[in-house]
Amino acid sequence: MEPVEETELCFPQLPNSSCRIDQRSPSVSLITYTLLSSISLLTVTLNLLVIISISHFKQLHTPTNFILLSLAVSDFLVGIIMLFQIVLIDGCWFLGDLMCSLYYVVDCIITSASIGNMVLISIDRYAAICYPLHYPSSVTQTRVQICVCLCWTCSVLSNTLLMKDNLEHPGRYNSCYGECVVVIDYVAGVVDLFLSFILPVTVIVVLYLRVFMEAVSQARAVRSQAVTVSPQGSVSITPKKSELKAARTLGVVIIIFLICLCPYFSVTLSGQDTLLNTSSSAFVICLFYFNSCLNPVVYAFFYPWFRKSIKLIVTLKILQQDSCEAKVT
Repeated sequence: MEPVEETELCFPQLPNSSCRIDQRSPSVSLITYTLLSSISLLTVTLNLLVIISISHFKQLHTPTNFILLSLAVSDFLVGIIMLFQIVLIDGCWFLGDLMCSLYYVVDCIITSASIGNMVLISIDRYAAICYPLHYPSSVTQTRVQICVCLCWTCSVLSNTLLMKDNLEHPGRYNSCYGECVVVIDYVAGVVDLFLSFILPVTVIVVLYLRVFMEAVSQARAVRSQAVTVSPQGSVSITPKKSELKAARTLGVVIIIFLICLCPYFSVTLSGQDTLLNTSSSAFVICLFYFNSCLNPVVYAFFYPWFRKSIKLIVTLKILQQDSCEAKVT
């Protein structure tokens, strides 16, 4: 009986203080490992294609695509972070207390940056649809780059401060060796909930409601123009189809993002200290991770430039001279 007991411990050499391995059937463990590994690989691959596409082809160097590039970078990092979540499947952490704290800090930074990118996307689409005449002069590449850099900087600073106690005393909340637990006190959790979820989501929803109301108004104006046009000739006033299509596509991305993000903050809403470990947050973390895999899939369905870019990348035509000048839109 003794050998069986030892196999249930993360650290058999510490029988009195080691955490126990979560017992699962071999088939369930294999399915879980395979699923998470596949999602991780797919997430890294697809988002890397987005990063290469927007970075390489000059025709894609637009303010909107630069925000998509920032989002793809955060999604790419999520795919890498998933490898650490795979380590935690059996309830054992073998990388030390400091790496445990750093893992969750980086995870929160990526989450906050993704939310910030979604807010920037909403603002960009709002300006493009509701103020098309002022959009080219007000939303420039330089301004967008500054906003993206501020987004990432604020994410790093705020989450480092939020996790300061866990970074200064790694492993403080572990009950046994092999556990990876991070605790955020209730007050800090509520502040983070408001700044990282409630406020951004409110801004996103309000702006997109305004965008789609404007899109409907423009569509009605076009139909009215077509009915009242004189037979001698007409000057049609039509909305930019590319802008409306981009708003619709990014709207789908944001809806999927919100569906995957809402459970992530449900623990804070429960009124208790936020406890991040394998048992309480594995599902919501993996759900959020899966969203990072879905974004490039949405691009592939809705953006012809992404499909054309993939063909050029996979066939290695981007290695040809002046390939960055290729037309992909």
